[in-house]
Amino acid sequence: MKNIKNIIFDYGNVIFRIDFRIAQQEFKKLGVVDAEGFFGHRQQDQIFDKFDRGEVSADEFRAYVKEKIGNPDITDQQITNAWNSLLLGIAPGNHDLLLQLKDKYRTFLLSNINDIHYNYIMKYLKDEFGFDDNEHLFEKTYYSHLVGKRKPELHIFEQVLHENNLIATETLFIDDSPQHLEAAKTLGIQTFLMTAPDTLQAFAQREHLI
Repeated sequence: MKNIKNIIFDYGNVIFRIDFRIAQQEFKKLGVVDAEGFFGHRQQDQIFDKFDRGEVSADEFRAYVKEKIGNPDITDQQITNAWNSLLLGIAPGNHDLLLQLKDKYRTFLLSNINDIHYNYIMKYLKDEFGFDDNEHLFEKTYYSHLVGKRKPELHIFEQVLHENNLIATETLFIDDSPQHLEAAKTLGIQTFLMTAPDTLQAFAQREHLI
């Protein structure tokens, strides 16, 4: 970590804890064959990429899952619940750390997300912390379904750099997906792979970011 002036954070499993395996199990219960191939950390059905880019609506996403299952009697709420089951929550202290880092660096959120997860998380932030959103924790937030691009596409990294006049070599990107980091590296961005049981708080202390 050299000459860091800017930090770009992924959300899932960097700030907000998620578990892909739970959603896989819930999709299995609904009747999805090969749930691991349908949705996972390293590979997934094309519908998830499209949903992340905002190319399909929540209703279209649920209709696709029903077709995949082959059971029209599955309800929209059952699919929503299965999809949201991977969202576990934010560790105590993460928000305080983000505010500390914002005081020292230019900080940004870059998240692959979709309409269903976004709405769930916004409600969670309001219910648990009294926050209307994440905006006060960062200089700017980038949600894939709102900008029409997703990681590891280079365009979304280029957008963050260019819109904010960031120098890539002075920028650190923290993510839990190796393929996202490899894309960022091609632009000269410094990277760190967040892997459990490591945490953002432990990393920040270890690297003397605060």
